[in-house]
Amino acid sequence: MNVEIWSDIACPWCYIGKRRFDVALARFEHRDAVEVRWRSFELDPSAPKVRDEPYLDRLATKYRMSLPEADALIDQMIEAGARNGVVLRFDKAKPANTFDAHRLLHLAADRGAQAELTDKLFRSTFTKGEPTADPDVLVAVATEAGLDAGEARAVLDGDAYAAEVRADERRAADLGITSVPFFVMGGAFGVSGAQSPDVLVEVLEEAWAAQGS
Repeated sequence: MNVEIWSDIACPWCYIGKRRFDVALARFEHRDAVEVRWRSFELDPSAPKVRDEPYLDRLATKYRMSLPEADALIDQMIEAGARNGVVLRFDKAKPANTFDAHRLLHLAADRGAQAELTDKLFRSTFTKGEPTADPDVLVAVATEAGLDAGEARAVLDGDAYAAEVRADERRAADLGITSVPFFVMGGAFGVSGAQSPDVLVEVLEEAWAAQGS
């Protein structure tokens, strides 16, 4: 059974959602028959390569809320992350453009290392506070995930996988996906948001049963 997950590494709830999905998949009886594919989604395609604005200020501006309200939302995300083994450092994180990161994730999918690279990109962005578009950072993270540094560099130096990223984004639009994470299980069952492992297991079971596997 195929599971597709639209996500962006600039999204803290996607980081939490991945951990919750990992827990759900580990609990799913037929987990060895599940093929997971991470799909590209840019929350802000126009984001600059470098962003210096503090996360708190950007959050307040984006959602038109006061700084105390934004600070409360950050606390909520930090607490949710901690409950799921995710360390979120919003005092350091400054996620910017993620297009090149998504291109590397397509390379990783071809090399069987997409889940590992997804984890490490989230950690680089939200735990270590590293820039999301810096080529040297991206190559280093890709190497940590088991990819060849030269191959990763070659992807970043050209336009490889750009069409694949855009195809994922067009399909998301066709499916009506406007926020991430978004899970499509068995090609038919959609789940929006960083749902609990219990909910995700339930949908996995429904999708499995629907396929008559």
